[in-house]
Amino acid sequence: MSGILGFGETVEGYPVPVLNEREVRAAAGILFVFAMLAFMNAWMLGNFRLTRIFVIAFLIDFTIRIFINPKYSPSMILGRLAVRKQVPEWSGAPQKRFAWAVGWMLAVTMFYLIVVSNVIGPINLVVCATCLILMFFESAFGICLACRIYNAFSRQPAQACPGGACEVFTPHASQKVGAGGMAIVAVFLALVGFVAQRWFPAAEAPVAAAAPAEAAAGKCVPPDWAVAMGHAEMWKLHNNCK
Repeated sequence: MSGILGFGETVEGYPVPVLNEREVRAAAGILFVFAMLAFMNAWMLGNFRLTRIFVIAFLIDFTIRIFINPKYSPSMILGRLAVRKQVPEWSGAPQKRFAWAVGWMLAVTMFYLIVVSNVIGPINLVVCATCLILMFFESAFGICLACRIYNAFSRQPAQACPGGACEVFTPHASQKVGAGGMAIVAVFLALVGFVAQRWFPAAEAPVAAAAPAEAAAGKCVPPDWAVAMGHAEMWKLHNNCK
């Protein structure tokens, strides 16, 4: 990357600017860990402080990636440090920029909802879950879900995809799953479910009474959407009714 402003490396043999996929996945993994911690802290304890801090950090990081240079993104720097002794695996930068733009828009949405407007509701859950899924697939499997949408909006098809995913190839026999493999997974999940239900049944959660003054004013009555998704007690926790 020459200069401060830029997006991607020019590497001989690649027709488009590229990024080190190992570095990208490492950065996604780092963000995923902190995002999960913030999400679980809000979900289990009703404390959105970590979520607000992470959303601000996430937005700054992705703003630097897209509008300045991925080279100076804090998470990319940490990812680069983590994989500095590994041989680079180059992937096309254009589709990554599109995918990160999707992440940036999600970050802006969360910033407005959680930091600016202090909104608490299912929309937060949907946006947070979307971010977590995107980062998990990127870091764990090297699959950029948003990159799959890139071709629908770009005149030039994505090139230099990780693992040669952009090119048509014949999988090796060892890569095939087949009906037998899926059957093993299904039996395994059924066995785990049986063990969980047989030896570790879920205990019924005690119903906590709302504060008298707030209950009288109707402030601690969970909305229909919270009741429908079994989120009534957690809704009370998030709204200081427990």
